[in-house]
Amino acid sequence: MQEYDVALKLLLQGSARLTVRELAGGPVEKWLDMELPKVQNLRMDLLGETAGGGLVHVELQSGNDAAMPLRMAEYCLGVFRLFGKFPRQVLLYVGEPPLRMEGELRGPDVWFRYRLIDIRELDGDRLIESEEVGDNVIAILARLRDHGEAVRKIVGKIASLAADEREAALSRLLILAGLRRLEETVAREIRKMPVYIDILQNKVLGPPYKKGLEEGRQEGRQEGRQEGMREGMREGERKGELAVLRRLIEKRFGVIPRWAEQRLAGRSTAELEDLCVRALDAQSMEDLLG
Repeated sequence: MQEYDVALKLLLQGSARLTVRELAGGPVEKWLDMELPKVQNLRMDLLGETAGGGLVHVELQSGNDAAMPLRMAEYCLGVFRLFGKFPRQVLLYVGEPPLRMEGELRGPDVWFRYRLIDIRELDGDRLIESEEVGDNVIAILARLRDHGEAVRKIVGKIASLAADEREAALSRLLILAGLRRLEETVAREIRKMPVYIDILQNKVLGPPYKKGLEEGRQEGRQEGRQEGMREGMREGERKGELAVLRRLIEKRFGVIPRWAEQRLAGRSTAELEDLCVRALDAQSMEDLLG
């Protein structure tokens, strides 16, 4: 679940200003160092400071954990030790199963509580209308009237970004889509958009993809017939997809063994495209190709 936490932290610390206001009750002026000293080396997800000097702690959770009230209390006391004031605390639940955690810790003379929010309580359609791409991407986890239409709008907004921002936003969108099992829906919409051709400009994925396409074109031209050209182009596209997939596998899992190469050899272009999407979420090479 670490990849989901990282993607969400980057979005919340970046341009997801509307989402932050919904969670914190107002804007956060700056984000602070979250490592807390003392007995345990606690590492909070997000600790921010408001314009009025107040502190806001946002903790991200993708699974139900019965120990969360205790952890939140420890975070709260750790912040107080470090800054001399209590933070306003929000536990943001982003998981797929229903929320079953408690938002308080009670004892004979103790009552500790914090704000507990299921991200599906947020209006996703409102987040999509935000001018900030961070809000748009986070909307995929929130409450939506139509997930397919929402994905189309989100990808459409990302398409208008500059190349470097677009690549980062698409990457985070695909990661968060895994929490709602919408990876294939997102991937299909990306392939429909003009931004899909940007893979040709990517420094890592572009060269092998373009090489595969060019090989297909050359094979088609050599055959000298239109049908040969189409077949050559299709084979070039398949080689391009295979090159992209191999780079993704090597980046995530290391050198590709012979058994894996054999399983990739006979795959069609459509199958290779599907594996490219699945490679983002697979836990191992065996999980991907088994």
